[in-house]
Amino acid sequence: MTKLNELTASEAVRVLAAGEASAEDIMRACLDRVSARDDTVRAWAFLDPELALANARAADRHRKAGNALGPLHGVPVGIKDIIETADMPTENGSDLFRGQRTGRDADCVARLRNAGAVIMGKTVTTELANTNPSKTRNPHNPEHSPGGSSAGSGAAVADFQVPLALGTQTGGSVIRPGSFNGIHALKPSLGLIQREGVLMQSHTLDTVGVYGRSVEDLALIAGSLSAYDAADSFSFGGRRPDLVAESRLETPAPRFAFLETPAWPEADAGAREAIERVVDGLGARCVRENLPSPFDRILDFHATVMAAEMVPYYGPLIDASPDKASDMVKARLATARKVAAGDYVEAVLARGPINDSLISLLDRYDAVLCLPATGPAPHGFATTGSAVFNGLWTYLGVPCVTLPRLSVDGLPLGVQLVGKPGDDGKLLRTARWLDQELAG
Repeated sequence: MTKLNELTASEAVRVLAAGEASAEDIMRACLDRVSARDDTVRAWAFLDPELALANARAADRHRKAGNALGPLHGVPVGIKDIIETADMPTENGSDLFRGQRTGRDADCVARLRNAGAVIMGKTVTTELANTNPSKTRNPHNPEHSPGGSSAGSGAAVADFQVPLALGTQTGGSVIRPGSFNGIHALKPSLGLIQREGVLMQSHTLDTVGVYGRSVEDLALIAGSLSAYDAADSFSFGGRRPDLVAESRLETPAPRFAFLETPAWPEADAGAREAIERVVDGLGARCVRENLPSPFDRILDFHATVMAAEMVPYYGPLIDASPDKASDMVKARLATARKVAAGDYVEAVLARGPINDSLISLLDRYDAVLCLPATGPAPHGFATTGSAVFNGLWTYLGVPCVTLPRLSVDGLPLGVQLVGKPGDDGKLLRTARWLDQELAG
């Protein structure tokens, strides 16, 4: 039998429903794994084993009492430490927030609790969810980066310390760690999951994403979190499908548009060869395509928007206590302050035409297929890796999935799929098909 800590979330739900294990049993197995591996992986910013076990026992009592159960009842979840939790610190990976306890749950955490999930602890984030590398290590090889900024969430799920975790993405902070750590990851459409109670870096980019061990896991947790927020002008206001049901629909073999994207020249030779094998293996189901200008400038557009919007959120924090911020973050803020207003406006206005061309392309295909990173996780800890294969899609606000089906030099590399904005259900359904196809 699969060890309890190695179950997918979907398997854990079935095991719990059948009475084959309790929420406490699963939590103990996860905590035992953390105890055995924490000196190496270092994925947790805050973990109180007694609190985690108490919450798991409460979930068991709720079940035994015959109460209504949510779709994640009894399943442990890790929370990136820029997302507020009522019973745990939220330190944002920064000395600026050391010891902070807000005493409230972010909306996404409250929804997890309402779905029956057991909040296990807070996972490591890079400083202010930015580029300064964290203490976390890649569980496949601790000499390599786990990526960032959702470093702890990606590593903890990959190392079988927790079956599900939340991350966030402003550049590539969900998809890139998913690829580097060899797990399934979803950056949903902008605003599909509420951002209330999440540290804001960019109001047009910040997106709450999810990690799991299968496409079914991604649908299960994202579906539990999907909600409209009238107070957030970037909350997705379209139809909100049942992601689990839509991901399970039988579908004809999908068609894919392979895009090298403007980031292609930065990809490693091994990564290019790996994704080319996927394209060739799909045969007529995958067609090489291009998008018209201004798509060729999209990397600069994303960088401009991210920099300009970071200034009003992080500027006052760092100006008030510069001694509590790293030189790397201060240097990035100084560069961001040089962005010209005209360049920012141009970058914002370019979104519409590029999205129109992408939607037109996806009227003919089920998903875009592309690399999720320039290569496998980099050696050493000077960097969390490049986000050039991610930021362009974050800029457009479209949903992205990475599937852990490739490897380069003995390290994981994902396959990224991209869908239309708001069409997360179809993207997950397409991802499920490709995941099974590549798994052989």
